[in-house]
Amino acid sequence: MIKERLGVLTDEVSDNLVEALDWCAEQGLKHVEIRVVDGTNVIDLTDERLSRVRREVEARGMYISAIASPVFKCALDPSRPVASGDTFGQKEESVEAHYGKLHRAIEIVKLLGTRRIRVFSFWREHDPLAYEEQIVEHLQAAAAIAAKHDALLLLENETSCNGGSAKEVGRYVSRVDSPALRALWDPGNEACGGRPAFPEGYGEVRNTLAHVHLKDAYMDENGKARCVPIGSGNVPYVDQLRALEADGYTGLYTIETHHIPPGGTKMDGTRLSLEALRRLLATHFS
Repeated sequence: MIKERLGVLTDEVSDNLVEALDWCAEQGLKHVEIRVVDGTNVIDLTDERLSRVRREVEARGMYISAIASPVFKCALDPSRPVASGDTFGQKEESVEAHYGKLHRAIEIVKLLGTRRIRVFSFWREHDPLAYEEQIVEHLQAAAAIAAKHDALLLLENETSCNGGSAKEVGRYVSRVDSPALRALWDPGNEACGGRPAFPEGYGEVRNTLAHVHLKDAYMDENGKARCVPIGSGNVPYVDQLRALEADGYTGLYTIETHHIPPGGTKMDGTRLSLEALRRLLATHFS
């Protein structure tokens, strides 16, 4: 059942790890993803702090499903103008430095008891197609490194990156053609890019995905993306979830709402999405 595979990114609940984990346990969630812990990006955590994170998670009856790393959120060539996006405390660094982050991410998932590492496809070029060979070569190299350590790289569709759409991510993953690199499908990110997430976007990644993030969004009258609680944006979640289950998806679902209600907190926003998702599941997936 879907509800048995639900988790959340901890810093979408609170910047304070213990507060976030207490809330997740109260909600009966099964797993958490780690991105930022008490203000520090997961990639910068010491082994000692990582061991503490795992103890705190497992003490509450949950497990760590993945790390939301910043690997390859960087420019292919800093001399070219590119888009940029959320870095979660990371400074701009070279591609070579990000290979160092990849090696560290592999060490981290071993310490945390998982094998899943979220990665990206470099800051978006003015014409991503012009640099596709270079992008694919780096992803192939990264997948080869991950495969040696039984790690799984999850390439997310992120509007600020070259793999900004489901179509682009699906093509990159297919071209790399490695079991160590699969797609991380975020239908809300597709909606943030002004594209239909289902069935069009999903159709581009359905044969390559291994992980799913859940958020909802719409484009406002000024063409700006607005993240909202699940079920109140442009993603047809009933149809999307039915399709995933019918297609035999047995992986995990992680809420990453990106929504803070006016006058509220991140915890409030995540609660709204979790409650809405549970109502949807109770009505359509009982």
